[in-house]
Amino acid sequence: MNIQPLLDALGIQEDAARALTDDLRTQIGELQARLREAETHLEHLAITRKTVTGLADRLPAVPPDLPEHPDYPRILGVFNDVTGPLRVRDVCEALDHELLPKNIEGTRAKLKRLVKLGILTEADAGSFTRKQ
Repeated sequence: MNIQPLLDALGIQEDAARALTDDLRTQIGELQARLREAETHLEHLAITRKTVTGLADRLPAVPPDLPEHPDYPRILGVFNDVTGPLRVRDVCEALDHELLPKNIEGTRAKLKRLVKLGILTEADAGSFTRKQ
C-alpha cells in the first residue's frame, strides 16, 4: 500500500491550517490594537463627562426661550408676585382676562407650555407654581 498520497493530502491540510492560524493571529493582533484604542477613547469620554458635570454646577442657569406671545412675560410676572400656587382662573384675573372658557383654556395651554419648558410646575391638577 502506498501511503504517499495520504501524506501529501495531510501536508496540504496542514499548510492550509497553518495559513488559517497565522491569518487568525494577525486578525487577533489587529483587534487587540483596535480594542486598546476604543478603551482609551472610552476612558477619555468618561473623564470629559466628569469634567463637564463638575463644571455644569458652576455655570449660571440659562432660562429657556419663551414663546413669542405677549402673555408669557405677563404670566411670569404674576408668578413673581406670589409665593404659593395659582389656579388658571387666578392667572386670568391677574392678567385682566374675562373669565370666558376660551380665555381660561388659552391660559391653561400657556401654563402647560411653561411647565413643559421647565419654568413652572403643576403641583396639583390645575394648580401651578414657579419652579424653584
